[in-house]
Amino acid sequence: MTRKKVSSQKEEKKDKAEFGSAIAQICEEKGISKEKVVETIEAALAAAYKKDYGKRGQNIRSVFNEVSGSAKFFLVKEVVDESTREFPIETEEDDEEQSKESKKISFRKEVKNENEEEKIARFNPERDLRLEEAKKIKKDAQVGDIIETELEQKEDYGRVAAQTAKQVIIQRIREAERDAMFEEYKNKEGEVVNGVVQRMEGRNIFVDLGKSIGVLFPSEQIEREDHRIGQRIKVYIANVDAGSKGPGITLSRVHPDMVKVLFELEVPEIFSGVVEIKSIAREAGQRTKIAVFSQEEGVDPIGSCVGQKGTRVQAIIDELNGEKIDIVLWNENPEKFISAALSPAKVLRIDLEEGRKEAVATVPEDQLSLAIGKRGQNVRLAAKLTDWKIDIVGVSPGGEEINPEEVAKKESVENIEKTEDDKELNEKNSQNKVESTDDLKDAEKINSSVETEKSVDDESKEETLK
Repeated sequence: MTRKKVSSQKEEKKDKAEFGSAIAQICEEKGISKEKVVETIEAALAAAYKKDYGKRGQNIRSVFNEVSGSAKFFLVKEVVDESTREFPIETEEDDEEQSKESKKISFRKEVKNENEEEKIARFNPERDLRLEEAKKIKKDAQVGDIIETELEQKEDYGRVAAQTAKQVIIQRIREAERDAMFEEYKNKEGEVVNGVVQRMEGRNIFVDLGKSIGVLFPSEQIEREDHRIGQRIKVYIANVDAGSKGPGITLSRVHPDMVKVLFELEVPEIFSGVVEIKSIAREAGQRTKIAVFSQEEGVDPIGSCVGQKGTRVQAIIDELNGEKIDIVLWNENPEKFISAALSPAKVLRIDLEEGRKEAVATVPEDQLSLAIGKRGQNVRLAAKLTDWKIDIVGVSPGGEEINPEEVAKKESVENIEKTEDDKELNEKNSQNKVESTDDLKDAEKINSSVETEKSVDDESKEETLK
């Protein structure tokens, strides 16, 4: 008897150890906390107990002991009164045939106001407990208190109860896994992460982030950027929403903050806070302007971002597929900041209208097109960077102001004239080719006639000799 008892205790300890290791394994694989797993087990045990030994409408709670592997069950009831529940009105019937069911039940409605009636929850003896009865169990019981009564422990469960417990565990584990995944990626909003292009559906690109899948919509993709399945790319986590099948993760490659995060990853001075990024203006795939500043003496913020021989900024440019990046020095003085923002153009003077936040930048005539940029890109990005409306005015060497619109018209006229000149030159070249071709044909004709005459002379000479 003693040996059997000892062996049964060893087996029981072994089962408990295996159960504990199974819980730990689920926590590690699914990324769920231990408390969530235990809560899931308790919900499954309560569902199984209610299926075999409980009644419909009962609220049963279980408490699972991780060490012993046992569970306790409690019937949970809420203390209620007339203000929170509809109570049945009992009326006696005189009919002798209904002696066993001698009570007729009707329910009272509580009037909320004069115009409308609202039904409140009916009293359920399986879930609710009258205040008078609750005070017998707990003297200081009040409406809204929860009274728990311990139930008899059971160890034998049927097949249906076991199946119910299994379904509860699967569902709860999935929900916990989704919640854990949502929390993880919600905390990563605003970060740049590595991903692998998994598939493409239309213009939407699905990127595998490791534990979940993110979507790169067409509006969040850089134009003229090609992707292929299996390609590793860096993406910016723009937004994370909770979904029924997992977190909905919206990715981006065009967000201005993506450039900021890339600089934080590439430049230690920015990551540590020695160099601060004040503002960013970006037109994804084409050009970005970034304003930097440092309060530390002896630190060159622009040099820190550029790196030795441009290695740091070049790494970011390569990641963005050749997107141009202008790094300028931020300044509290709007005039100096606007002048720097219009680089690489040289600015002669800045006139400010602070009330309307408008600025007029005067530049030399030969710098006018450079200040405006291709299709106005340079001045547009400078305006976004500084948050000022900027107008450009050119000045000739004689001091005369030049309207940028006139310069644009002049350039367009010059382009048209150049195009016409190119057309005339092409026409002349084609004519020359035709003439040369005709000359070549004439020369061939002459050569062929000469050869024919020569052959005739040779034949006549042969006849004479004969």
